[in-house]
Amino acid sequence: MLDYEILRLLWWALLGALLIGIAVMDGFDLGVAMLLPYVGRTDTERRIAINTVGPVWEGNQVWLILGGGAIFAAWPALYAAAFSGFYLAMFLVLATLILRPVAFKFRSKITDPRWRATWDWALFLGGLVPALIFGVAFGNVIVGVPFRFDDSLRMTYEGNLFGLLNPFSLLCGLVSVAMLVTHGASYLALKASGPVVARAVAAGRAASLLAVALFILAGLWVAYRVDGFVITSAIVHDGPSNPLGKEVIRKAGAWFENYKAYPWTKAAPILAIVALLAAGALVGSKRKGLAFILSGLGVASIIATAGLSLFPFMLPSSLDPNASLTVWDSSSSQMTLMIMLGATIIFLPIVVVYTSWVYHVLRGRVTAEYIEGSGSHLY
Repeated sequence: MLDYEILRLLWWALLGALLIGIAVMDGFDLGVAMLLPYVGRTDTERRIAINTVGPVWEGNQVWLILGGGAIFAAWPALYAAAFSGFYLAMFLVLATLILRPVAFKFRSKITDPRWRATWDWALFLGGLVPALIFGVAFGNVIVGVPFRFDDSLRMTYEGNLFGLLNPFSLLCGLVSVAMLVTHGASYLALKASGPVVARAVAAGRAASLLAVALFILAGLWVAYRVDGFVITSAIVHDGPSNPLGKEVIRKAGAWFENYKAYPWTKAAPILAIVALLAAGALVGSKRKGLAFILSGLGVASIIATAGLSLFPFMLPSSLDPNASLTVWDSSSSQMTLMIMLGATIIFLPIVVVYTSWVYHVLRGRVTAEYIEGSGSHLY
């Protein structure tokens, strides 16, 4: 059996990989949905955009399920605190995500323009709300979440939905929206055809610049307006999971300490900026596949930047810093992590292989001729 410390580090990295998988794989679905009112001026154009993601959006949500399952099983304290504190926000996300399959299935059942327009707006909301709320959630993690534990480790959350919508977290939500619009636009440029591609290219160029500007602004805000968290007591890397067994203080600039201690971590924010700018520059060129890869790399690097800044914290507490959840005191048992690691080693490669095969089979562009010649068999 691996050391407890190593297992905790591995599951922190795996959780980060799953979050990146959600953002990259399901992110372009959300981006396409947000772009739908702009890139689709006619019903055929909207159907082209929808059918670029139609065959893959359900499979992409596997990453969302894997991420939620990993948090539940590997980090139960994090699951309890986050899903309790963000309950109403998560309800909004789930409600809009539930709209997506209904909209996909129902919009083409009736040819009435008003019917289809209603479901098109449902798809738009199903893209915008999750993208915004996920970014808001990351923002709240950075500033700290208002929860505490009593002596028996019963959690109390003292916030509300409107408290989550603070200015910095809304800025992070806009970063999330802009980066996923960039990702969705690069996917449409690769998979769509006709005027949809031209509009997606214009949207991708603008969104990439906006995402970089907002990302830099968020970094400056963290540097000058947000206090980070620092563990001041001795750190036990392989001890029992007890969030109250440490001492934590808030300190200006603490979220930049990892970048000072480990210079290689600076590659994440730099790569995020370079990749998004390059994606915006290439989205209208003949190298659209590279633009899509770069936009995904930019999305992954932004999430990695947040994770590396926070480490070892997973969910800081703004009410009682000592109750903050870290990699070293909020995991499941050593045996649980080891069993889950074995299952992950077996099943995660299967997910990656079959996903790659599906995208290989479904390669090629969606054209107006294909849409119009398929009747009601497509979305």
